[in-house]
Amino acid sequence: MRKTTLAIAMTMALTPCIAARAAEPDDSEVMTVVNQYLADMNQGAAEKFVKLCAPQTIIIDDFPPHVWQGPTACMDWLTAFAAFDAKAGITPRAVTIGKPWRVSVTGDVAYVVMPATYKYTEGKEKVTEANSVWTLALRKGPDGWRISGWAWGQR
Repeated sequence: MRKTTLAIAMTMALTPCIAARAAEPDDSEVMTVVNQYLADMNQGAAEKFVKLCAPQTIIIDDFPPHVWQGPTACMDWLTAFAAFDAKAGITPRAVTIGKPWRVSVTGDVAYVVMPATYKYTEGKEKVTEANSVWTLALRKGPDGWRISGWAWGQR
């Protein structure tokens, strides 16, 4: 009897946790957009990259002018990024991400925080900027999830 009572008590205690997890929104659509955005950025696929941006986007990054915002923010950032890298002699480059630390989806908005690494060659030197953080905000509209803002943090 005691084992049965304990089993019933544990089931009752865990049921709200299981139900709450089942009721949480699916974050796979959000991460699909984030991964596609990153792939397009790494490939320099500007047309695809820009289509994943919301009509109003804000980007904060570690190179001047540090902030891009508005309807052309993604293309403006990409243009500035290419110019900055060209001036510094940076070629080929790639950003990789780790397992997200946080993916939070609430209705039509989402928030993603993940570790990131930026690898490139500057002149003849291979550089790895590890331990960076990439934080993104997304909004779901008629065309699906779009990036509404992101910030890059580097140690």
